[in-house]
Parts: sequence; C-alpha cells; structure tokens
Amino acid sequence: MHQDYGIGRYDGLETVSVGVAPHDCLRLLYDGGEKLYLPVENIELLSRFGSDQAGVSLDRLGGVAWQNRKSQMKSRIRNMAGELIRTAAARALKEAPELLPPEGLWDEFCARFPFVETEDQSRAIVDVLEDMASGRPMDRLVCGDVGFGKTEVALRAAFVAAMSGGQVAVVVPTTLLARQHYRTFAARFEGFPIKVAQLSRMVTGKDATEVRKGLADGSVNVVIGTHALLAKTVSFASLELLIIDEEQHFGVSHKEKLKALREDVHVLTLSATPLPRTLQLSLSGVREMSLIATPPTDRLAVRTFIMPFDSVVIREAIQRERFRGGQIFCVAPRIEDLDQMAERLASIVPDARLVQAHGRLSPTELERVMTEFSDGQYDILLSTNIVESGLDMPAVNTIIIHRADMFGLGQLYQLRGRVGRGKQRGYAYLTWPQTHALSPSAEKRLEIMQTLDTLGAGFTLASHDLDLRGAGNLLGDQQSGHVREVGIELYQQMLEDAVADLRSDTGRNAEDDRGWTPNIVMGLPVLIPDAYVPDLPVRLGLYRRISALASDAELEAMEAELVDRFGSVPDEVKNLLNIVDLKRLCRQAGVERVEAGPKGMVLQFRNNSFANRRGWCSGWGAGKMAWSACARTTKWPLCGS
Repeated sequence: MHQDYGIGRYDGLETVSVGVAPHDCLRLLYDGGEKLYLPVENIELLSRFGSDQAGVSLDRLGGVAWQNRKSQMKSRIRNMAGELIRTAAARALKEAPELLPPEGLWDEFCARFPFVETEDQSRAIVDVLEDMASGRPMDRLVCGDVGFGKTEVALRAAFVAAMSGGQVAVVVPTTLLARQHYRTFAARFEGFPIKVAQLSRMVTGKDATEVRKGLADGSVNVVIGTHALLAKTVSFASLELLIIDEEQHFGVSHKEKLKALREDVHVLTLSATPLPRTLQLSLSGVREMSLIATPPTDRLAVRTFIMPFDSVVIREAIQRERFRGGQIFCVAPRIEDLDQMAERLASIVPDARLVQAHGRLSPTELERVMTEFSDGQYDILLSTNIVESGLDMPAVNTIIIHRADMFGLGQLYQLRGRVGRGKQRGYAYLTWPQTHALSPSAEKRLEIMQTLDTLGAGFTLASHDLDLRGAGNLLGDQQSGHVREVGIELYQQMLEDAVADLRSDTGRNAEDDRGWTPNIVMGLPVLIPDAYVPDLPVRLGLYRRISALASDAELEAMEAELVDRFGSVPDEVKNLLNIVDLKRLCRQAGVERVEAGPKGMVLQFRNNSFANRRGWCSGWGAGKMAWSACARTTKWPLCGS
C-alpha cells in the first residue's frame, strides 16, 4: 500500500541507475502491469495492506480512485475520531469515587495470593489502583495471555472497591466461569466483611431473587454473573466497579447494555484475545491498556499438533496423559457431534472413564458433572466449547479439539489455553476428519495457531485477528470495518492522526505532517550491496529500520550496529544513512525536493513554508541547515549563497 498511489503488489528489489549511480528501488506492480520504482530511503511510504491477498484489486497508477477512496476514508475516520474524543472527554469530565486500598488489610489480602507476582502483573495492578484513585472513571483493558494472572488483578480491584463501601459487578460469558469465579472470590474474601453472590442459571430461582434484593439494598458487595446481570430486573444500590471478563464473548447488544451501567463507574476489561474493536480503541489511545506478557515462573508453552484425526496418535496422547496422572479435555463444535465422538473414543481407549458436558444439561446436572470431573472421577471430559472461557483445572494438560476448522481463531487459542496452566507440559491436538477438505480461511487460522506456539502470544493473535477481520465500526453495531478499504497499517495511522489532531489545540494537521516525504536526487550510489548483506529479507528489514531513524543518536547507533553485524560500512551504505539524515532535516525545513550536483543545488520548498514572514524566516534558516547537510553528504563544493 503506497500512501500516494494506493494498492500495489511488491515484486522485488531492483538496482536501477540514476544518472551513473546505482540505486536500490522496490519494484511495485499496479493494475494494467504498470510499475513503480520506489527508492529504498522512501520505504516508509509503504504499509502492509493485509495478510489475505484474495479478492484484493490493484489500483491504477495516476488514477483518481485511490485518492477518492482515501479522501472519503479520511472524512469518515475524522468524524469517528471526533465522536470517540467527545465520548472520552465526557467520561473524563465525570467524577468517580476515589477508591484507595484499605491500610493494614490490603497487605493481608495480597499475602493470600499463593504465587509471586510477575513484573507485568505488578505493573497492571499499579495501573488499575492509580486509575481507581484518580477521581475519574477508569476505562482500562488488561490484556494478558491465558493463565497469566488477569484474575488476580480483578480480585485486587474488587477488594479495593468493596472495602470502600461500593458494589462490584463481575460479568462473565458462561455459567461455568461464573461458578469458578464465585468460588475463587468467595475463598479470597473469606474473613473480610464482603458478601459475594452469584447470579446465573446455576442459581435457583429463590436464591436469584435474594441476590437481586441484596444488590438493590446494598447488602451484596460483589456479584459474579452471566448475562443475567444485564436484565432489567437487576439494580444496584452503589455500583462502583464493573469488571468484564473475556469481553470478546459479548455481542454489541450486550455492550450497549453495559454502557448504561458504566456512565460514572470504574470499568476494568479483561481479555487474552481482545476483539479487534477493543484492541483498536486501545491502540489508538482512546482507552488505557495494560499488557501482561510475562509468563508465570516454570510455565511451559503448549505443544500444538495440527493434523487429520488419527486414532493411533489420539490413543497415544490420551494414554500418555493418563499415565502421568492427568486428565483430558475433548471438545467438539456441536452437541450433535458428542455422541459420535464418545463412541469413537470408547473404541480407541475403552478403559478410559468419560463424561459429557454441554449447555443443554440442567444446572444441577452440569454442576454435578464438573464437580465429579474436578475431583478426578473421570479421565476425559467430552464437551462443546463451554470449557473455553477461563476455566482453571491444573490436572487437565491434554486437549483434543475435533473439527478445529469450525472454530474461530480466538476460540482455538482460548481452548488451547485450558491446558498447561501449571508446571506440566500441555499438549493440544487440533484435528478434522481425514475425508474433509479444509477451506482457505480455516487453513489460515490453523497456520496462525501453528506459529503462535510461544507463551504470551494472545496479544499477537488479537493483532492477527484485527488484520484478518478489520476493526469494525468502533461506535456502532456494524461488524465489518473500514480496514479493507485502505489496509490495516494506513488505517491505524489515519486514526491515530485524526485523534491527535482533535486532541491538540494547535490546529496542526498530523496527517499532513506525516503524509509526505522529501524527494532527494544526489547522483550518488545508494544501496546496501549484496556482498555486504547477502540475505534479501535482512536487507529489506534494514531499509525499513534506516528509513525510520529520527535523530543523530539513532543514526550513530544504527551505523555502530551495522559495523558490529556486518563489518566496515561501505560508501553506498554511508550515502544511504546520510540521505536519511538529510531527509529528516528537509522535513523540519519544509523542503520538498533537493536536487544536487557538482555545480550546485536546487531546493524546492513546500507551498506552506513561506505562508508568512515568520514561516519564511524559519524555512530559510532550516533550508540553510539542509544546504550544509547536503554539502556534507555529497562533499561537493556547493555555493551557500
């Protein structure tokens, strides 16, 4: 994606002659077979359109379609950014209670955490506490991989709010996660004057009525519930903290209801794989984000195997897990698949104890199944994806996901995160029927799962999801985003620029400042020779990094790195570094074009550089800087008058 010419296809790196000097250029193909050669020092004008090339049409060089599309997109993004800023500003103007940790009791509560906080986890806790004490409503996303300690951040925030006399609502997507969180919160708050309640379909009608009554009169301090908390019959006496766990499971209509709850309350959102829309809001600076990327001590990455269903391999996986005293999750996408899968597992491992769990079981039956499985009465839990969200069962360290092609990227990642949560190595088998052909999109998802085999890859996966799906309309219920029109990187840059413009009081247009680059013609060889850096991807990466150098210190550090990695820097590479330095000075001076030779130099300023006397003076002074820098670069005797 070229900022000025639109969508093209990269076709390789080519050395072309500019006068008599060789110059490395990126060859880009456009509609009709037209070619554009982009000098490597201007590589920052290119951005990645996306990872999926299917259905992408190239723009025509010199055509107006791209400029029209970009202009319309800029207008829509500016309107959207304005609404985002107004929303954020309205929230910032609201007041919220200043919630502080209770002295004495805080240390006692923290000491109950049975693990050592990681550095990222401690930073996230500090960020949340500072937000809650600021006097303004908190709106923070805590993005941390599965099992990296997001729940502990929520527990400490809930403790501060509840001990300050306010109420806390923890909204979760499934009854099983509500059940688990209820037990965790109740155990951690035992002995403190905090009443914890649960509101989901696992709660009897009589108990649910009591919980709603307790929320209304303030006797219930912390409630953990599913979508039942969003019902019109639920009201709070003094809600001060809303925690949304696994927010990617909540639809637009649910979030609209949550907005009604959170006008002046603190909001903490937890997710390992945030929705593209949520991630976009955080990346564009509209909401705050804390990233927990440090794995707990002794945590091992889950080994992932992607293959057609093979009875021999699956039997070996189950028997190995049973032999080391563990249990197995087996997940199928639909309830009607469970019986068939149960028969197959019975034929593969007839001595294994198996139990089924799915959403159609009565609350009592589901509670019994999960309790008995947790107590080790069964070896295999065969279920739908109801086990996806946040369940913590350290004894389960092997998961078999059948028909993995029918699950989304975030679902697969969350399901894989159910295993390997302790010190034991986890194993995940993503399978599909041997007679079944995978669709291109399913292949793409499984390829990404294969590559995301390291700890802390949830944020990377969310970025992939943002790339594949687009961000959506950040304000409404439209799920198809604008990313497909201009590409993810340019869309992100345009949104950041629009937000920066509207937040600044100077009236300066950030997109105009960043959306141009000086054109410099020196007649010097500018390239990284093959003999100096033989590997093409490495050369392209160096070009990208060199084009982004923004100070003398960064330039010197890059030159030192080149010497350290590849040896003495050749003259062609020194020319490249000098031209990048000259480009930086030209941008400061508003110089749009520099053309130099042995007999002199021509400077062409941008149209607005001499808009007034002050602009003329500053432009001329900076132009003299560019002139002297050009003389240093070329070492030609240029006249400075």
